[in-house]
Amino acid sequence: DQEEPNKLSPKENELLRLLALHENDLMPRELALTKIWRDDNYFTSRSMDVYIAKLRKYLKRDEDVEILNIHGEGFRLVIKNKAE
Repeated sequence: DQEEPNKLSPKENELLRLLALHENDLMPRELALTKIWRDDNYFTSRSMDVYIAKLRKYLKRDEDVEILNIHGEGFRLVIKNKAE
C-alpha cells in the first residue's frame, strides 16, 4: 500500500533542511526564524510551530525519526541509529 509522497512547501523544505543540517543537535529557533522568515517575532514564531507540526506529521510514519522541542531553545531532529 504505497502512500502518496508528501510535497513540501518551500518553507517546510527549508525548515527540514536546517533540522537535517543540525541532525541530533540543537537547531536554535532564532536561526530558523531569521533564515526562513527573516524575522524573529511572536507571529513568525507561531508560524514556525505550525510548520514543525506539519513536518512531524509527515515524519511520524518513520519511528526512527522525530523532532523534539527543546523548551525555549529550539528543536532537535533525532535520527535513531539503525545499528542499535
